[in-house]
Amino acid sequence: MKAVFIIFNQANTDRVEYMLDTLKINGFTFFEQVQGRGTNGGEPRRGTHAWPEMNSAVMTVVEDDKVDELLMTVRKLDLRNPEVGVRAFVWNIEQTV
Repeated sequence: MKAVFIIFNQANTDRVEYMLDTLKINGFTFFEQVQGRGTNGGEPRRGTHAWPEMNSAVMTVVEDDKVDELLMTVRKLDLRNPEVGVRAFVWNIEQTV
């Protein structure tokens, strides 16, 4: 199993939820009001007067065979509007309870 952590501009919230529904990924944890800045020239998302936008994040644990399709869908979303930004990171899950 793999954990996939997806960070995205809040403008993409509905699209990310639709993406998970379409891929039949039912379980996830949603984080609102995530602050940060992308490593590849990303502008800060701080919720301040100077940097008013904010990010959100979703973490889901999926079977290994779902990862490539999920990442491909995230990439398509990012290409749709690269200025808004969405990134995904994958970790191995050793055990669950």
